[in-house]
Amino acid sequence: MRTRQIVGVVALLSVAVVAGVVVLINNLAGTIKLPSLNPECTVSADGEVTLDSAQMANAATIAAVGVRRGMPEQAIVVALATAFQESKLENLDSGDRDSVGLFQQRPSQGWGTVEQIKDPRYSAGRFYGALKKVKGWQEMRITDAAQKVQRSAYPEAYEKWADESKVLAAALTGRATGAVECVVPDTPAMRGSEAAAALLSSLRLDWGKKLSGNARSAETAGLTVQVTDPSVGWRFAHWLVSHASATGLERVRFGDLEWHAPEGKWQPVTDGRTGDPAQVVAEVFR
Repeated sequence: MRTRQIVGVVALLSVAVVAGVVVLINNLAGTIKLPSLNPECTVSADGEVTLDSAQMANAATIAAVGVRRGMPEQAIVVALATAFQESKLENLDSGDRDSVGLFQQRPSQGWGTVEQIKDPRYSAGRFYGALKKVKGWQEMRITDAAQKVQRSAYPEAYEKWADESKVLAAALTGRATGAVECVVPDTPAMRGSEAAAALLSSLRLDWGKKLSGNARSAETAGLTVQVTDPSVGWRFAHWLVSHASATGLERVRFGDLEWHAPEGKWQPVTDGRTGDPAQVVAEVFR
């Protein structure tokens, strides 16, 4: 009998504790701050992919390096699928054994130093260089081409990222219009001339002096990029939006469409200032 009483008391105490915790949580719900997620980017081009701002910037850099090296869109698809599988498009400090970076390349296997591989532009360039040496890679399945470079223990793993990589490649090579949309809070890490300088520096690092030599800084306002056709324009416009979070970018205008950071959407220009079809205009927070 005494045992039953003890069990009953313990049960009642347990219920009371749980109820107390529930009440406490309800009372504090308005004051507890949950960690905020990174700004999200949505890419729409015959499919849809959602990435955080860091992943989006890395994807744009991988694509830019491929275009700069004269690689076809299929090579960019293979590179993106590889980075998806190896790092989820995150520039990792470590991995299996001594693997690092977007492609989990290993210094011990001759890919470069840790510092070099941690540079997304360097690691992407090394990947494309290795892919180019693979005979007949253009006719291979994405996973087979990637495996020829990576020599992974899971050779079929790259194929599952094929659809996402095709969507990203279509947008980042400029084949899609207004396809990259990123929401960026209006509390940038930098403003004015500092932001404009950072934006131009990033552009030149990704695209090289030859392709980005047509970019001109507008002092504290941002920069403009002269383009030869709509696909090239969208290539740069999408790159700019992809890197907006880290560069203090507030607005991008190309043709009759405009992207604004807080809303994160491409929308028709309504203020009568339709852009020049031969010029991509980027404005930073002031």
